[in-house]
Amino acid sequence: MSSAASLNDREKTAARLLKSTAKNSYDPEVDIDWDAPLSDDSPYIPFHRSSLYGTHLWDRLSDEQRVELTKHEFASIASNGLWFEILLMQLLLKEVYDRDPRSNHVQYALAEIADECRHSTMFARAVERVGAPAYGPLPWVHRFAKILPWLVHGPSLYASVLVAEEVLDRFQRDQMNDEQVQPLVRMVNRIHVLEEARHVTFAREEVLRGMAEAGPLARRYHQYVTALVGYFILFSLINPHVYKAVGISPREGHAAAWSNPHFRETRRWAGEKIMSFLDGAGLVGRPGARWWKKAHLLR
Repeated sequence: MSSAASLNDREKTAARLLKSTAKNSYDPEVDIDWDAPLSDDSPYIPFHRSSLYGTHLWDRLSDEQRVELTKHEFASIASNGLWFEILLMQLLLKEVYDRDPRSNHVQYALAEIADECRHSTMFARAVERVGAPAYGPLPWVHRFAKILPWLVHGPSLYASVLVAEEVLDRFQRDQMNDEQVQPLVRMVNRIHVLEEARHVTFAREEVLRGMAEAGPLARRYHQYVTALVGYFILFSLINPHVYKAVGISPREGHAAAWSNPHFRETRRWAGEKIMSFLDGAGLVGRPGARWWKKAHLLR
């Protein structure tokens, strides 16, 4: 593909996504009933997606404790989603800093940043509304992530974005379609899923363009960095401190979750679509295999 053809395709895609943004965007401040009561009996994520489901620790929890655990797991996933969004905004701003703002590509990137600002506010308010801490990642992961804008670029930048967005998307589609889940959580997830579909299209095309132009050394670099970032995304989703809410030590809960065959399969299920895409794009290779396996995204 020539650079001219690639630029033309990029501009057409960006123009289409800009129109979609104008027609199909939400304002969480008005589109979510933040004052609606929460149900004491409804989980915040489906029970079978809980990190401890199927373990001896799960078996000893009461029904009320199981609901409480899913509340804190939702808060961890949402606050980590907020963290991902802030990192994504930094990466996108870095990408467009030196580009022509008259292009559809830059204007769509800015429109996506506006989407992510609303999503970040929505996640923050959702965590506040359910009455749980904004767990986010562990402090050392939070510090490490500050180097991400200098670590990733081109296809590994967009691939890292896709791992975060598409893993979250799989969890959120499952939650929004489960009528037993809290209505507030289902609406938050519905808004995020509908708007993230545009972002996924944008990022997937950028990955394919970048990998088509990458040489052998660059391909190995992007394979390794994407896998490393992917591992930390999966590692961070459930902060170990959520388990204290139901009387389980963070160390014991984390060990049980990561050795839990059911939760391993849940992680594989969450990542199967994006792993298939990344493999087809040439981003799943030997340099990063160790990290994909540690994340339980690659058998």
